[in-house]
Amino acid sequence: MTVKLLGERYAIQRQLGQQTGRKTFLAQQLQTQELVVVKILSLGNDFEWQDLKLFEREAETLKALSHPAIPRYLDYLELDSPDNKGFALVQTYVEGKTLEEHLKAGRTFSEAEVKELAKSLLEILTYLHEHQPPVIHRDIKPSNILLTNRSGNSVGQVYLVDFGSVQTLAAKEGGTITVVGTYGYMPPEQFGGRAVPASDLYSLGATLIYLITGKHPTELPQKDFCIQFQPVANIDPVLADWLQWMTEPSLDKRFDSASKALQVLSKPRMRKKANLSVRKPRNSEVELTKTDEFIDILIPPRGLTFGAIAFLSALIPLSFWGLFFLMSLRFRYPIPEALILLFVIAPVSVSVIKFILFIFRQFCLRIDYDKIYFINEMFGFKWNRFRPASKRNISKLEIINGFGSDEVGNVGWRPTQLIIWAGKQKYELDWKVRLNDSEIKWLASELSDWLELPIEFRKDF
Repeated sequence: MTVKLLGERYAIQRQLGQQTGRKTFLAQQLQTQELVVVKILSLGNDFEWQDLKLFEREAETLKALSHPAIPRYLDYLELDSPDNKGFALVQTYVEGKTLEEHLKAGRTFSEAEVKELAKSLLEILTYLHEHQPPVIHRDIKPSNILLTNRSGNSVGQVYLVDFGSVQTLAAKEGGTITVVGTYGYMPPEQFGGRAVPASDLYSLGATLIYLITGKHPTELPQKDFCIQFQPVANIDPVLADWLQWMTEPSLDKRFDSASKALQVLSKPRMRKKANLSVRKPRNSEVELTKTDEFIDILIPPRGLTFGAIAFLSALIPLSFWGLFFLMSLRFRYPIPEALILLFVIAPVSVSVIKFILFIFRQFCLRIDYDKIYFINEMFGFKWNRFRPASKRNISKLEIINGFGSDEVGNVGWRPTQLIIWAGKQKYELDWKVRLNDSEIKWLASELSDWLELPIEFRKDF
């Protein structure tokens, strides 16, 4: 099929690409002389209604999007000429080469350029995935990424094109599931017809691996469905770990959002393996949970221990004795009721409150990618034990030893303390939150491993 003039508005210049049932042309808008891209879906022998559904979805999606790195929707036409029946989607033209074309021309990409590309594309994906409804591209690969205006040390302006496989989560909730994508860049869940925002991250990761190794993902070996690119990639271990994170075959282990992937890429750190079954001292009731994204330390309520029962047993008769004693004095002397309140009722009330806190309060220390929190919780109510601080301000783990002697032989003792320093703010784990020495040392070791900070020891007595 040769197209000269389209809808009396667009003059076809040349063909840019072709897929089953579709052709893409460079055309000129007759009125403005602007170059545009025209995608045509023909109603030929190989036409399927599912193709039309995807074509219309692409048009509707582009119409709703507005991003400088995504082609802009211009027009949608129904074609009904004797030699051309079908539909046409018109969008802005971006003059540039695809990553695929650059690679085939022999261009190589440095580690810095790969990171720059990754950041630009993650920003685009953040926009798409946070759009309402969220948009999943489903076909990210080197031939769908354009580069323009390369200058100096900059990789150039990055564009994400070809939304022919796009899916919105709203559309997903509606009808049938369509398996689309390109082999080698599709995550396992997409083969089953399921696509989520993290699916685009896998495709992006596979694309970046292609740039680094010069090999198509299908040309690289796999182990447990993980792409084994490290042996042929001479890159920083932290970047290699990040790429492995992006291309984890399991959704549970992969980044769950483009923004999180961008955060980690911008502030590089090695991934820590999840460890949900951690050894702890015998008979300890402290619960420790560690994942790649957070560490939680939960110190549960004491409950009615023997000591608590003994305390309450002593408090009740002492309170009654004190009240009886003051009341008996009141018959002899004019004692104001305020003194009774001050010397009996107030202390008893404070003691009861402390007793309730002693039995029912639990403590939770949580450190995630952004902040450190240390909170009290009781009966569903939560309040800060210490003010939250930024995780990046955590600079030191310090254990203050409880027993020892100084240079001149003086012996002293203090309860062992673990202090997490975040700037000037300190978070204390000690006997006040019901931890013994062995629990403190165990938690210090786990925090040191998760935060990648050494433990400093100090004597204080």
